[in-house]
Amino acid sequence: MSYDLVIVGMGSGGLVAGEFAASLGLRVAAVERSRVGGDCLWTGCVPSKALLASAKIAHHLRTADRFGIAAVEPDVDLAAVWRRIREIQRQIAETDDNPARYEAMGIEVVRGEARLEGAKTVAIGGRVLETRYILLCTGSRPATPSLPGLEEAGFLTSENVFELESPPRSIVILGGGPIGVELAQGMNRLGIRVTLLQKGDRLLPRDEPELAELLTSVLLDEGVDVRLAFEASRVERRGSLKAVESSKGEGFEVDEILVATGRTPTTDGLGLEKAGVAVGRRGIEVDGRMRTNVSSIYAVGDVAGRYHFTHSAGHEGAMAVRDMFFPGKGKVSDLVPWTTFTDPELAHVGLTVAEARERHGTKEVAVERADLSHSDRARADGTTSGRIVLITARDKLVGAHILAPGAGELIHEPALAIREGMKLRELASLIHVYPTMTTSINLLAAEAAYRYAGRFGWLTRFARLAR
Repeated sequence: MSYDLVIVGMGSGGLVAGEFAASLGLRVAAVERSRVGGDCLWTGCVPSKALLASAKIAHHLRTADRFGIAAVEPDVDLAAVWRRIREIQRQIAETDDNPARYEAMGIEVVRGEARLEGAKTVAIGGRVLETRYILLCTGSRPATPSLPGLEEAGFLTSENVFELESPPRSIVILGGGPIGVELAQGMNRLGIRVTLLQKGDRLLPRDEPELAELLTSVLLDEGVDVRLAFEASRVERRGSLKAVESSKGEGFEVDEILVATGRTPTTDGLGLEKAGVAVGRRGIEVDGRMRTNVSSIYAVGDVAGRYHFTHSAGHEGAMAVRDMFFPGKGKVSDLVPWTTFTDPELAHVGLTVAEARERHGTKEVAVERADLSHSDRARADGTTSGRIVLITARDKLVGAHILAPGAGELIHEPALAIREGMKLRELASLIHVYPTMTTSINLLAAEAAYRYAGRFGWLTRFARLAR
C-alpha cells in the first residue's frame, strides 16, 4: 500500500498537517513513538498554563486587600495542583488529541520508531511505508548544560516536572527564557521558594529590553530571587539538598534543580544521513517552503529550528502540505508573534527597537509608548504594571511589544497591521471598545493621526482667512 503522505511525529505540526491532508482526501499515515499531542500537551503549553492558572488564584487571594477584600495566605496543596494539571492533559488527550479522532478522519496512526530508508520510504520496525512525501515533525527536547555534578545530583526539565507526585518546596531554575520565567513566577506564587539564575545580563533576551526589565521588577517584587549574570560552575548533592555554585563563590541550596536552558532538535535515530537530508546547527535545514534538500521530504516545527512555538509549528505544517499538493508554491510567514505567559503577559511581534534601527536607520524609526498606569481599564483592574511599545519605520508599523494582562490576545491587531503594511495612524480609524486594554493601542494610533493632521493645519487657517 502506497501513501500520499507519511508524517513522522504527532505533535503540534503533525496534527495540523494530518488534519489538513485528510481533509483533501489524501492517503495519510502518521507515525508516533510516544504520546499523541507532543510537547505542547505533555511538557509545554498546556501543563505550564494550567500551573499558572492555579498560581494566579493563589496570588489574587494573597493580594485581595488591594481590592477592598480581606487578603488571606492561601493554603496551597501542591500535590493537588499537579493532579489538576494531569487531569487537564487527560481531558485533552481523550478528546481533541485522541488518536481515534484522527483515525476517524482516515489517518492511519502507526506506533513505533520511524526511520527514513530513502527519499520516499519510512520504516517502522519490520514494516516499510512507501509514500510520495514525508513530513518530519519530531520536535525538540530540553538541552542539558555541561555543568559538573549536574547529572550526578539529578535535575528536572519540562519533560518531567509536571509528572511530580510531591513538588519541591524550594527550587533553583537555570535559564531565564520563557520556560524558566513562567515556571519561576508560577511556582513562587504557589509557595515554592524560587531562585532564578540567568547566565546573561537580562531575562528574556529575545524580547524588547525595557519590557523585560519591567517584568523582572514584577518578579522581584513578588519574591522571586532573580540573579542575572550568574555563571553556574558546579552542582553537588548535600544530603537531601542540591547545591548550585558559581565561580565567584555564590551558592544556593535547594530541594530541586530545574534546567530550562534551551531546546535541542530531535533528529537522532531518524536515518537522515541515509536519506541524504542536511542537518545544521539549529536542526534540519529547510527552505522558505519548509522543504529539505531532498525534494520529497519536508520538516516543520522545532526540528526545523525556525521558531519553537506551537502556533508556528501548526502554520508550518499546513503550509508544507499546501506546498506538496497544490500548484502555486507559497512560503511560510516570518512574522511570528509570541507571548511569555507571565502575569502580566509579555507579547512580541515584528522588530524590536534595536532591530528596527539597524534595519531601517535610526532617523526613519519612531517609538511610541503607553504605560498602563494611564489606562482606565488597567486602573480599574489594578493591573497598571505594564507598557505598550509600538515601533514604526517611515510611519509603517514594524514592531509591537506589550506587557499587560492578556497581551497574548492584544498582540494580534498590531500583528495584522504589520503584515498588511499599515501605518500606525490607520489603526485610529477602527473604533475600539472602551474600557479595554486595546484602548491604549488606539490612543497611540490617534496621537500619530493627530500629528499627521497637524501637518495640514495651514489648510484650516487658510479657510478661516478666506471667509
